[in-house]
Amino acid sequence: MMAQLLGVCMQLAAAQDVPPQFIATERFTLAWTHTIEKVRWEEDYQVKLEQQQAVLYAVAARVKGSAAGMEPPADAVLKDGWYHYVPTQSYPAALFLTRSEFSADYEWCDASGCVPLSAKMPRDGGVTRLTACSR
Repeated sequence: MMAQLLGVCMQLAAAQDVPPQFIATERFTLAWTHTIEKVRWEEDYQVKLEQQQAVLYAVAARVKGSAAGMEPPADAVLKDGWYHYVPTQSYPAALFLTRSEFSADYEWCDASGCVPLSAKMPRDGGVTRLTACSR
């Protein structure tokens, strides 16, 4: 039996002419800066194989400080200027990333470093759907 290669699949919701992208990874971080408050958020994910199915697991999250309407969860711990917490939704079926051309793109971070998400998947000003998958 051949081993499965775990990763994520990304698909643009609106652009039908852009093929889905597969990124081989078992751990990654999504990061972004709030457009108004300029507060940075980071979420760590793991892709796991459970019952022969690739699933997304939210490992940890952190926010750099806080701002109006962007308070960290009550159980967050402040350490070195970052509020650290464990996301309440541990196994999201999919992530829906709104990617406007009027704001900075998400950052994709993995073992090789951080790049704008557009280096992995172009943006169309709409929503990018990210799911765990395998090949």
